[in-house]
Amino acid sequence: MRAAAVVRTVLEHGRTIFAELRSAPPLTLRQTGPHTVHLVSTAAGPLGGDVLDLALDLAPGTTLELASIGSSLVLPGPGESLSRVTARVGAEASLTYTPEPVVLASGAVHRSLVRLEQSPAARVLWREELVLGRHGEPAGRCRTRFDATVAGRPLLRQDLLVGDPSTTASPAVYGTSRCLGTTLITSCDGEEAVVGDGVAVLPLAGPGTLVSALADDTVTLRRRLLWGEAVAQARDPAP
Repeated sequence: MRAAAVVRTVLEHGRTIFAELRSAPPLTLRQTGPHTVHLVSTAAGPLGGDVLDLALDLAPGTTLELASIGSSLVLPGPGESLSRVTARVGAEASLTYTPEPVVLASGAVHRSLVRLEQSPAARVLWREELVLGRHGEPAGRCRTRFDATVAGRPLLRQDLLVGDPSTTASPAVYGTSRCLGTTLITSCDGEEAVVGDGVAVLPLAGPGTLVSALADDTVTLRRRLLWGEAVAQARDPAP
């Protein structure tokens, strides 16, 4: 299956308008508030061999909050599945991207690519959570790549490989944890790292802050990420 979805905003009379809201199952988009769009799962997957593309295009001065109704379950199939998200965020625009966790079922082979391009005056909070297998089963294999740029200059380049013997056997990657998560906040400019229980808040040369967390369950993972986000935003100089 190949599917593509698009969210495009424009500014009209000081208000955010969704100029384009295009869906294709399983990427089904529903506007649920003045600035809010939810992804609603209308088909299983992604399955092995699926290619799913989501494009977000925020005009200057607009706001988008994108979430999902439930978790995504990546399932095995004939080949590797691929999810691509591309986001362009204009000056003074604000993007909050907080979908529910992605669950990597046993036997799945998946690749996730994110490309974020923003202006220096934009504000982005981008959270991703990954669950390594359903209850009582080993995780499938997944490689993730996150590329973020500000005015064309690199802010973050991050690769992660899970479900591979080279990483599952190493305590230096994620050890025995079953849930992994990160939040990128591009408007925060911290000077020192802050480390808590299972979570690290790391300043980037951007400005920006990366929150990374590990946990044994999704509830603890979300709590740790929210704690890290609060720490980062408490030192955000912007109102």
